[in-house]
This record gives sequence, structure tokens and C-alpha cells, in this order.
Amino acid sequence: MSATPSPESADATSGGLGGPVSPEGLELRRLCAGYPRRPVLDGLDLECIAPGTLVAVAGPNAVGKSTLLKAIAGLRPVRGQVLLDGTDLGFLTPRERLRRVGYLPQALPQASSLVAYEAMLSALRVSRPDLGTGQVEAAIARVFATLGLDALALRPLNELSGGQRQMVGLAQVLVRAPRLLLLDEPTSALDLRWQLQVLQAVRTLVDEGRAMAMIAVHDLNLALRFCDRIVVLGQGHPHNSLLAAGRPADVLTPELLRTAYGVRARIERCGLGHPLVLADEAITRNEDTP
Repeated sequence: MSATPSPESADATSGGLGGPVSPEGLELRRLCAGYPRRPVLDGLDLECIAPGTLVAVAGPNAVGKSTLLKAIAGLRPVRGQVLLDGTDLGFLTPRERLRRVGYLPQALPQASSLVAYEAMLSALRVSRPDLGTGQVEAAIARVFATLGLDALALRPLNELSGGQRQMVGLAQVLVRAPRLLLLDEPTSALDLRWQLQVLQAVRTLVDEGRAMAMIAVHDLNLALRFCDRIVVLGQGHPHNSLLAAGRPADVLTPELLRTAYGVRARIERCGLGHPLVLADEAITRNEDTP
């Protein structure tokens, strides 16, 4: 990130006296991120994502979905700007950023002798030391109930399955009630019922709390069902790029699916009227050459 802004520039960014009022939401400006010898994203712009919006981040393997979420979370070096409610997150202290942004990695929480309730308590104490004991207990109870995890509260993490540990990891993020949720494939280890439970819980949190959430997903049908917007990343030269962004039903066309994934696919509707992506076959490299 750039050097610390002057009081005048910081005032303008945050909508202070004499400065323009920045919109609420998340905005990316010329974001560059990756690894020292392997840039992944270069100059990515993303229009403001408004509060109350659930965004799917999609695309084939190795196009930068996880890198994008880590960059926004402050876990990868970046150039450009990540603006949350007009504030450049690069200028916040780690604790301030932790309070505003909740990140769930693909990796499962470490198996340990801590019970699930203690893991939740630790997560909340680190990010929200301002909360009293009663508020902490109420927040934990609410998230356990929302996710249907009451039966796991007093079970050690090392006795839980991978899917159960993934749910506890999600609960550790949700209990903090951050302004922005960044969830990297939160349903990857879950069966069908728990996939729906997770997306329903995130959808409720976003709607009720006017938070924002970005979820890296491979299941495009979950994106169609639950998400307001979708961001599709694709292979580019020399770096990956934004192929499309918008409403999932508008973005996920047969043409886009061919370009992004190299498949011949169609969009149908189920008996309840929900759109579904049906991939018929992979396109060989020869077929895909103009």
C-alpha cells in the first residue's frame, strides 16, 4: 500500500469536513496481488458492493479466487486500494481490520483439545474485547443456534469430523459479526444439508445485519440460488483477469461458461423455478481454438 495519507486526504476518503462522502460498501481499485515471483491478479477493479449483498467469486482452478479473498483480508501483499465504507483497509491496524473483516480460509481449524465453545470464545475475545461476558455468551449461543451446532458446543475439536470443524471455523467468523465476510469455499467439506444450512445462515446474516459477504465457490448452482452478484475470474496473459460481474442469472450464460471453464453447458430451470447450470461436456483444446 501507499504511505500513510495526510489528515486532509484521510478526511476526504472518510467523508470528513470538506471531503466527498464515500459510498457504503466494498470497492476495489486497481488491485494487484499474488506472490513474489508469480503475480496472480493485476489491476482488478470492482464496482462498489453495497451492504446487504452476497457475492460469489467463481472461476476455474488457479485463477486467483483465494488470492483475491486473502488480499482483501490483508493476508497477501497488495498494490491498489481496498475500500470498505470509504476507508482504505491498508491503513488500519491489524486489530481494526480484524474487527471489520472476517476471513475463513479453506484450511480446516486445527484439531485440538479445546472444545468448540472455547474456540468460539477465543475468537471473540481477540476481535471484540469491548464486549461484556453476557454479550459474549449471547453472541455464541445465537450463532450455535443459527448453524444448528448446539450438540457440538462441548465436544473437543480433535473429536470432530472435517465437516464439523469447518462449521466451527465458520461459527468463529460469524460470531464476530464483521462488516465484511470473506469465506473461501466454506461448503467444500460439507454434505448437501449442511451446504444449504451454511448458505442460508450467511444469507440471513447479510440481510439482517446489512453486512457484505464474498464467497469463493465452485458450485455455480449455489451461487445462482443464494447470491446477489457473481464475480467470475478467468485465465489471462500475463495475469488473471475479471471476465464478468453482475447478477448470476445474467452472467452465467452458455458463452461465459465456455470461455471461463471450457465446457459446453446450458441453463435450465428446476420445478421450483430456480435456474440451474447443466454442464454437458468438456471442450477439447482443439475444439476451443478459433
